[in-house]
Amino acid sequence: MKHFAVFAALLLASGSAMAQSGGKPASWGPGADDAAFASMLKASFKEKGIAKLDRLAQDETQALCSDPAAASGPAAAAQRERIEAANLATVKWPSDGTWLGDWKEGEKIAQSGRGNTWTDKADQPNGGNCYNCHQISAAEISHGTIGPSLLGYGKVRGNTEEVVKATWAKIWNAKSSNACSLMPRAGHMGILGEAQVKHLMALLLDPQSPVNK
Repeated sequence: MKHFAVFAALLLASGSAMAQSGGKPASWGPGADDAAFASMLKASFKEKGIAKLDRLAQDETQALCSDPAAASGPAAAAQRERIEAANLATVKWPSDGTWLGDWKEGEKIAQSGRGNTWTDKADQPNGGNCYNCHQISAAEISHGTIGPSLLGYGKVRGNTEEVVKATWAKIWNAKSSNACSLMPRAGHMGILGEAQVKHLMALLLDPQSPVNK
């Protein structure tokens, strides 16, 4: 009964605030604007190890996509296209012209979500954390569904130059084809290196990879 009374009091307080604001949610008060929120966010984090405060700074891509209403509106169409073109321009293609590495190493990278925390070292290779969002090989039943299934990726799409380049660009900088993609810009943001991207490419496109069996 005591808990119910407390809950009822909270509801009454909420109703009073709504009434005072003309039926609209009451203002959060001073400090709710974007500038103050950014200041609060920065003050809430402390640098430790390799985790620096510069991670809080947004580039144009992140700023646009942090406002879903603006990002999806018709007025943003031209800006999205410009942002995608700018991200595509950052893609670094294989330095030696070789696209595929070792799919076995690619599976290890896809399985690993390790890296970029304050306890990690700057020279320690990061994982791709790919299974967190995608189904990739049939053997791994623990996978996310935020992204599309990649099972049979190469078998279905083939390995034409267009497919290979599009796959590389997607892994290196996912915003190059979708400004507000939820996929991290693995190569562009320095999460994965060129060799690691090659291994992931092999995991997706090598006919011997379990992805394509």
